[in-house]
Amino acid sequence: MGEKGQKILTQIQEKRERMIDSAKKHGYTSEYTIRCSEELDQLIFEYQQQKQSDKKQKKKIKFSLKLLITAWREKLIEGKYQAHS
Repeated sequence: MGEKGQKILTQIQEKRERMIDSAKKHGYTSEYTIRCSEELDQLIFEYQQQKQSDKKQKKKIKFSLKLLITAWREKLIEGKYQAHS
């Protein structure tokens, strides 16, 4: 996981703790508790988006590496056949 994902996870934990504290002190339906809950939902959504983006980026990198390896392999084979000709 990248630095941005770690930062979001830290924010999620902090917001979760604030929400729980608020719920204990002011109740589950207090305006502040509800706001914390909504902000927590947003952070979780951002984290999920970041993870999805990271997965897509890794797939692109893997695909690029596969193409590169295939090209190298073809050049090596081509070079062997030319050397034996």
